[in-house]
Amino acid sequence: MMTMQFFLVRHAVKEKAVGNVDITMEGISQAQKTAQYFDHMPITALISSPLQRAISTASYISQVTGAAVQVDQRLRERVNWGDLPEQTFQEFVEMWDRCTMEPHYIPPIGDSAHEAGERLFLLLMALINQYPKSSNIVMITHGGLITDYLTNFFPESILNKLRSDFILQQSQLVFECSITKLSYDGNTFSIDQFASTKHLQ
Repeated sequence: MMTMQFFLVRHAVKEKAVGNVDITMEGISQAQKTAQYFDHMPITALISSPLQRAISTASYISQVTGAAVQVDQRLRERVNWGDLPEQTFQEFVEMWDRCTMEPHYIPPIGDSAHEAGERLFLLLMALINQYPKSSNIVMITHGGLITDYLTNFFPESILNKLRSDFILQQSQLVFECSITKLSYDGNTFSIDQFASTKHLQ
């Protein structure tokens, strides 16, 4: 049976500053190692969040694999520090944590965790209808969006097999340039790999 493979990649380490920041020198090294991971894989589509840290990460994969970068708004984070004018980092963290613990809470700007997870699910379904069943889709996105999708669409019992206390720990689980691999067999999604960083070592 042919399956579609989706590789959800968190962007590389970003600059510690407010706004739509780029990746750091450490992040560039991560992105280059991630590009090597995909070097010998036939990539059907390479899709990036519109935020600069994701686009930069995707560009390194594109340089090595030859896959053109597509930008899709549905891969953006639920909210980005700097979206709400004059919001301090502490205020941003408090808002973020509330969204994480209360998935249906709608923040002053951006999406609830539930809305963000639904957004990624709808993109996945659109890609399933757009590309052949044997496709390999690489998606450069954000840690929060990845866990928002997983906590919305997989039972907690399955998530806890990936990491204990997944729901409570979710904000610390998806490291920069880690790869989460999903398979779709025509009926259901399965999680083949969660937040792997083996390619960075």
